[in-house]
Amino acid sequence: MKMLTLNRVATGVPGTFGVLLDGDEPFCLTCEDPWSGNQANVSCIPDGVYLCGRVLSPKFGETFEVLRVTDRTHILYHRGNTAEDTHGCILLGEQYERMSGAWGISRSGEAFKEFMARLAGQTTFQVLIKWA
Repeated sequence: MKMLTLNRVATGVPGTFGVLLDGDEPFCLTCEDPWSGNQANVSCIPDGVYLCGRVLSPKFGETFEVLRVTDRTHILYHRGNTAEDTHGCILLGEQYERMSGAWGISRSGEAFKEFMARLAGQTTFQVLIKWA
């Protein structure tokens, strides 16, 4: 089974930021909510190894969901730019930049396309989420 690694590198009021790797190759950036005790819709999830499954989201289309997170559901990988867009999910982008006064990620559509292309033919994968 394919394993991706999300190395979290910074956190604070504007969000939790990281780098997503396929093996040793970094291929996109991430933006999540800051840690708020794993509360649904407002917190990033705890560090750990998670199974991710392909889903069809009514809002975001075909994507992957992080499964089996204690007390949480519907944690998706999707497009977006700042922590305000995450709602507890993982946003993908290609560049960090300031947007409307807050730090975020840009070129999210391009990063999401690459993410899905790397997972073509996969129905599940694992992700290791940790602090770099």
